Amino acid sequence: EKLHISEPSNAYDFGQIINAVNINKDKAACADLLTITDPKKLPMLLSNKLEGEILLIFIQSLEYYVLGKDPGLVYQHLFYLSKAERFKVVLALLSKNEKEQVQQVFDLLSENQNHQYSLEDLESLKKVYEL
Repeated sequence: EKLHISEPSNAYDFGQIINAVNINKDKAACADLLTITDPKKLPMLLSNKLEGEILLIFIQSLEYYVLGKDPGLVYQHLFYLSKAERFKVVLALLSKNEKEQVQQVFDLLSENQNHQYSLEDLESLKKVYEL
């Protein structure tokens, strides 16, 4: 059954949707959620709930479903994701394989570079992701 995704208005709603998405590993639903969520609101909506699993499903969903259509939105989400509470902790706990998945998204962003971000922006964001 496909998850019905509507824009979350607060951290609690966002958390509920993220839990459902994560349990089902529903990357399409996660991509829908990220497409309708203002990237600037991501740190507030995630509150202190960011975990490795969540970071990875975000990365995979953005790569598989959003990057081809809107690389600028992917950049924005990665940028604001790095401002979320617990980001540094989660990053430090990623395995080599998981870090490679993150690297792959950055590689695709540089190949699909558009006016919404420069390659310099991308390079500085890569440093934040310790790549």
